[in-house]
Amino acid sequence: MVSHASTASRHTLQRLDKFREIRDMTVTSSECVENGNSMKVRAAIMLKTGVLDPQGEAIRHALGTLGFEGVEGVRQGKIIELDLAETDAKKAEAEVQRMCEALLANTVIESYEVELP
Repeated sequence: MVSHASTASRHTLQRLDKFREIRDMTVTSSECVENGNSMKVRAAIMLKTGVLDPQGEAIRHALGTLGFEGVEGVRQGKIIELDLAETDAKKAEAEVQRMCEALLANTVIESYEVELP
């Protein structure tokens, strides 16, 4: 029988390996600044519909406590802004999608959207 801890550790190591692979393929942000050829791209990451969002529920409750009435639901997420050396929008979008699949989003419970300038 495989324990939950060892399964979680294996999953974390797989994601770390993917991160290292992507890190080694991309130019660092300091190199982008030096060349002046950077593109800001955002990845908006949210929990998928149907996935319980305890932070969103805590925010909704706190808003009600502060007197904000009528807030029936809150879903919280995260936005990750990346400075990429890539100047071609389609290539940048594809690269950030690969980053989301490999590391930035847990695609089992989260969805993501790439936002270009």
